[in-house]
Order: sequence, then structure tokens, then C-alpha cells
Amino acid sequence: MTPVSDIVWSVGRLTRADRWDGLGTKGATVWFTGLSGSGKSTLAAAVEERLVAGGRPAYRLDGDNIRSGLNVDLGFSPEGREENVRRVSQVALLFADAGLIALAALISPYAKGRGLARALHEDAGVKFVEVYVATPISVCAQRDPKGLYARASSGEITSFTGLDHPYEPPTEPDLVVGHHLPLSEAVERVLEALGSAEAT
Repeated sequence: MTPVSDIVWSVGRLTRADRWDGLGTKGATVWFTGLSGSGKSTLAAAVEERLVAGGRPAYRLDGDNIRSGLNVDLGFSPEGREENVRRVSQVALLFADAGLIALAALISPYAKGRGLARALHEDAGVKFVEVYVATPISVCAQRDPKGLYARASSGEITSFTGLDHPYEPPTEPDLVVGHHLPLSEAVERVLEALGSAEAT
């Protein structure tokens, strides 16, 4: 493995400001966190659709999609979950730096990991908006779109977040979206939060 001290960041011919001015947009990351079945991916997909329709480049970094490729080597141990969040944080920052709105939708159960994701962006001068999709576990289990709660309850799956693995809800997210909120209204609130974040 190459020592970190031997790695030098390659500076291109464009600054971030040059790139963003040329694209006519600003990059940012919206981080959706919540339990499995909370509606993170559904909301992120709807936000992505609205942003792109409005001429703003956006890309959804879905937890399952990322684990199908980039993070296929990671398990669901605490260490694997932490590394999953770390990698997605780095990818999201690259996308945002390129001028896209990165929409990261993954459980990200630990407050520490989400805090590091925020700090990474803030240290780089890139906007970060944390959205807590606050759907109660009883509702998530009733929805159970992937059948995971049923499998976890039967013992087929272990270390399942919310049941036998902890989930640490955000204490100060930028936005809380309840399960009772219609999707269209939830999308508007995310866009408003993103807009207000960009204005700061």
C-alpha cells in the first residue's frame, strides 16, 4: 500500500469556482438517513427527478446500489458500516465538487459517521444537508418492501438495524421528514432546505 505521505493531490487547470461558473450551478450533498424501509431511496429518487427536470445536475448514491459495486467488499459489521459511510462521503464530495447535487441515501446508522461526512464537506467548503427520514420502525416493518424485517424477525438475518443493531437518530438534522408527509411535499421541503443551505 502506498504511504499517504507519498500521495500528492493533483491540481487541475480549473478551480471549483471556474467549474461551477461554467456549469451555471453549485454542487452540494444531500444526505438521507433513516431505517430500512423509511422511504429514503424513494424520496431521494423524487428529488433527483425534480432537480434534473429543473436543469440542475444531480445523481443518487443509493446504499444498495453502492454496495452492489464500489462497496461490494464490505459487510455489515460496525467496521463495515463505518467504511461504507466513509467511502460514500468521499464519492459524494467528488460529485458535489464537480458541480452535481449528490443525493446519498443510506441508513448510515452511526452519528459519528454522519458527523464525519458533514465535516468532510464543510472543511472542503461544500454544502451538506442532512435529511432524517423519521419513519417509525413499526411503519418500516409493516411496509417491509424487501422482506428484510420478516427475515430478521425469523432469525434469518442478524445484525439488522433497528432490531438487533443500533440506529442513532440525528439530533440536529437540517430537515426532518415524517412518514405521514406526502411525497410531493417532502420533495419540496428538501429542495427548500437545499436552497436555504446554498444561500448561507
